[in-house]
Amino acid sequence: MKTTEMKEECIDVCNGLLRGEISAVETYEKALEKFDEVSEVTLLTEMRKSHQQSVQRLKANVVSMGGTPSTDSGAWGAFAKTVQSAAGLLGENAAITALIQGEEHGINDYKSALENDDVMPECKEMIRNELLPRAQTNKRTLESLRDS
Repeated sequence: MKTTEMKEECIDVCNGLLRGEISAVETYEKALEKFDEVSEVTLLTEMRKSHQQSVQRLKANVVSMGGTPSTDSGAWGAFAKTVQSAAGLLGENAAITALIQGEEHGINDYKSALENDDVMPECKEMIRNELLPRAQTNKRTLESLRDS
């Protein structure tokens, strides 16, 4: 595959990851409406912030490759909003479970990108060293919150 084609594929993959991160920010915003306890609100706000950082990092990465970053969450965002709205009707535990599922989805997307031969090495490094660890930390934090 030519470098130009590889770059285009890498931009597409990164934009897909970006849409997932935008969706995560939206989902955390929705979930925050369901929590009153300061410690829970603080944790969820920090996790939303980590996704906002990932959004900014992915946007900058797409621009650096000459692409145009996605600006919305796309189809995954619509699905995530539906799941989170349903969970919101059932309470905090359901909301946490929905957030865990979202983090798992993101982790799987990052792992798929790492296995994709068309994703450029510098993008894989960013995913491996920054983005994937953030999602894994968020998942562990949510699991602890759920289990407490």
